[in-house]
Formats: sequence, C-alpha cells, structure tokens
Amino acid sequence: MSTTLSTGTAAPDTGQRPVRSSLVLVTLLTCQLMIILDITVMNVALPRIRTDLDFSATGLAWVMNAYTLVFGGLLLLGGRAGDLFGRRNLFIVGTALFTLASLAGGLAPSATWLLVARVAQGIGAAMAGPSTLALLTTTFSEPKARMRVLALFSGMSSAGFAIGLIVGGLLTEWLGWRSVLFINVPFGLAVAVLALRYLPDAARQPARLDLPGAVTATAGVASLVYGFISAASNGWGSETTDIALAAGVILLIAFLTIEFRTAQPLLPMRLFTDRNRAAAYANIFLGPMAGLSMFFFLTQYLQEVRGLSALATGFAFLPTAVLMFTMIRLIPRLLPRFGPKPVTIVGTLLMGSGLALLTQLTTDSGYFPLLFAAMLLMGLGIGLAFSPLNVIIMSNVPPSDAGAAGGALQTLQQTGGALGLAVLVTVFGTATRSATGSAQQVLVSGITTAFAAAVGIAVLTFLVALTFRSTRAAA
Repeated sequence: MSTTLSTGTAAPDTGQRPVRSSLVLVTLLTCQLMIILDITVMNVALPRIRTDLDFSATGLAWVMNAYTLVFGGLLLLGGRAGDLFGRRNLFIVGTALFTLASLAGGLAPSATWLLVARVAQGIGAAMAGPSTLALLTTTFSEPKARMRVLALFSGMSSAGFAIGLIVGGLLTEWLGWRSVLFINVPFGLAVAVLALRYLPDAARQPARLDLPGAVTATAGVASLVYGFISAASNGWGSETTDIALAAGVILLIAFLTIEFRTAQPLLPMRLFTDRNRAAAYANIFLGPMAGLSMFFFLTQYLQEVRGLSALATGFAFLPTAVLMFTMIRLIPRLLPRFGPKPVTIVGTLLMGSGLALLTQLTTDSGYFPLLFAAMLLMGLGIGLAFSPLNVIIMSNVPPSDAGAAGGALQTLQQTGGALGLAVLVTVFGTATRSATGSAQQVLVSGITTAFAAAVGIAVLTFLVALTFRSTRAAA
C-alpha cells in the first residue's frame, strides 16, 4: 500500500506526513473490511449456529438480516449525524459500539441474545460506515489519490464478502462459531485507538437530523424483508405476509415524500441528477441482491449436500477472493482507460454467467469443473461490475455532501443485499415446498430455483450498466 498518497488535510509539512496518511488509510480500510466481513463471516457458521441456538431454516436468515437491515436502514442517519457531530467522533463511537456488540454476540446463550447483539452491531456499523467513506473522500482530495483510495475501498468491500467465508471457515473449524464474532474485538480496539491518535476530522456541516426520514426508511425496509421471510415460511396470502408487505410499501412512500419536502433530507435528490452516479446507485442496490445469494446458498449446499467441513467450505471460495483482490489493483488502471460503461457491462455479464452455471447444480455436482468455473466468473464479475461504483459515486461529490452520498451508497448496498436475500429465501422456500425426493434433492431444488431468480436480477444490473454515459474519465 503506497505511503505517498497526497491528502487534502492541513497536515504539518514534515517528513512524517506520508506515514500519517498511510495510517489514516489503514485505519479507515480496516474498519470497512471489518464491517463487510461481518456480513459474510457468519455464513459458514450458520449451520452450527442453527444447531446450537435452535434456529428454524428460514429464521436463520435473520442472523444476517438483523445486522444488514439495521445497518442499511440507519446509514443515511449516520451520514447526517457525522456532518452534525463530527465524522471522527461518530467513527470512533460507532467502532466502539460495534466492538462491544461483537463481544456480546460471541457470548450469546440463545437465539434472541444473538439477534439483539447483531442489531447493536448494525447500529455501530451505521455510525462508523458513512464517516469512513466521507473521511476518505475529504482527506484524500487530490483527484488521482482520491480515485486510488476509493478503488481500494471498493475493492476491499467487494473482496471482504469472499474473505469472510474463508476466515469464517478457519475460525468455525478451529475455534467454533463464536470466534467469528470474537475476532472483531482486537481489530475494533486497534481501529479505535488509531483513530483517536491519527484520524483527522473534517469541518462540520450545518445540518439537522431527519428523524422522520430515518424512522420511515428503516421501518419500511424491515417490514418488506419481514414480509418476504414470512412468505417463505407461511406462504403468500397469509395475513402476516400481507400486512408486512403493505406496511413496507406505505412506509417507503412516506419516506420519499418526506425527503422531497424536508429542507435537509437524509437522501438529497440532487445526488441522482448526474446520469452515471444515478446508474451507479441503482447497481450498488441491485448487485448485492444477486451476488450475496451465492455466498448464502452455496455455504449450505457445500456443507449439507456435499458434506464439506466449515474449513473446506471457506477455502472453496478462494478463487472468488483471489480474483476480487486482483481487481483492487486493476480497477484504478481500467477506469481511466476504458471508462465505467465497458467495465461494468463486462462485469455484469460475467456475474450473470456465474449465477447461470449455479442453476445446474445437482446433488452429485463436484467442485470441478462446475463450482470452480462459477467461482471464477463470480470473482471477476463482482470485481469488475461493482468496484468502479464507489469511485463513480464519490469522485465528484462536494465535501458538504460527502456524508450524505456515502450514507446513500452504503444504504442502497446493504438494503439491496438484505432485500435480495429475503426475496431469494422466499423463492427458495416456495420451491422446497413443492419439490419431491430426498431431503438433499429438495434442498438442491430450492437452491437452484433461487439462483435462477438471481440470474434475473443480474440481467437488470446489465441493463442498468448499458445506461452509463461513455467516458474515459472516472474521476
């Protein structure tokens, strides 16, 4: 990692400035990696969590959604709170809360305890996440340096999904599922200490907290996801499903109405006036809807159908992780040369192809060639399709909108993943109820049907990529 990145902070002109810049970058990227890892590191541990804490098959999705829903729903509020109270302060408090909640989750004696801890983790992540991206944008203000660090941030975020499965496999196999939460404690403490010592603070922006917007956005998304989860277990047309889905739609309409009318909205509509930024926001929402399905369903397929250990399951995703990390180095070179449109078009095509291969799984499918090829395609596809998006969204945002833009980016990313998982779990549940055969055959039938639905979402990301304005300037 380079130690010569230029920054836009008023740092003293000493020989230690490059070192300080590198420590700031390492602190912020480590926090982001920790937050993203926590989304997928739990995946490999899910079968053991289900057995140990007595979760139902569909209820198990709430181990993931309790975190992603709260994280995604409160990110917009977290971005505005950083503008008002100071991004450095919110970053440190959020990191500390996330760390303490991780410790509590690792000690969970029951399913309820674990879900409460996951909610607290989501709150902490929502406080730290937007400040992480905003501080990167305002600290590294020179265009080339900004594009480089944003590409690193984006690549770290994408690769973190696959790394989490490998780390989760290692920890679950050697130390048990609780260790996937305990591992956050030393890293969280280190990030908080480094932030206190080295992290600069951007000028505070005059703002007020849009609490009605935060409440309606969070409650609306939560209601929709609960409705889809209810449909997976109770079927479409049940009273609980209908009420939850209707409430979600009404609350989200209310949120948009509030945002159009309030003077300082959580989600400023001016962020969507730029064509490329608007398309990037769309795909930062759609991409996780399709991509996260691979991690969630394949971990269950590999362990429950193919009989792999948690450790072997984690390493099965190594090709995806390696290719995502490769994209971290390539994206800063590809974007200036080709522009976002061809890069994202190729990426979405590769991702869709990988998901299409996964629809061909059977109870007898081996790792080679089918799964291995799908892993390669997904690693390349996700890296190319979504690593440029953070750069496109944040490159030209003025400092006054950095918190809101970062909050909107991460909100769409996290809620897209949560809603996508809820939708695909619903598809999975519906398919398994109508399938026949052995337990493994029923499971595979549900998984491949869910992957078919994910292909449809991937097609939408491709169509959105076609709308990008052709340009060779990514920053």
